[in-house]
Amino acid sequence: MKLLHTMIRVKDIEKSLKFYTELMEMSLAKKKRLEDCELYFLTDGTTELELTYNDETPETGYELGNGFGHLAFAVESLAEFTEKLRKYGYEYLYEPFDLNGKGSKIAFIKDPDGYEIELIEKVVW
Repeated sequence: MKLLHTMIRVKDIEKSLKFYTELMEMSLAKKKRLEDCELYFLTDGTTELELTYNDETPETGYELGNGFGHLAFAVESLAEFTEKLRKYGYEYLYEPFDLNGKGSKIAFIKDPDGYEIELIEKVVW
């Protein structure tokens, strides 16, 4: 068995596509129209994220609830990512910090719809 993708609903598809393609370096793999929505499948080469843009989207966006935690992305360098983050006008929810005292670092940001994203820079042994 293999996990194929994760789906999230988005309020503004243009903002979300920009965030995930430019900042998070994913690419649009395919797009599909259904009766009441448009699906955008983004990939990093191994994993897919489905952005669902419904025809009738709540004006204030979607309620994220308290069951969903976050998406997690590996980054080569949080220092380099920080420069890019600032360039695109985004800020950290939680600034980078050492996770385990061995050099691995994590940080958190939010996407345009408020979904939390964990960024992980692992130390290579």
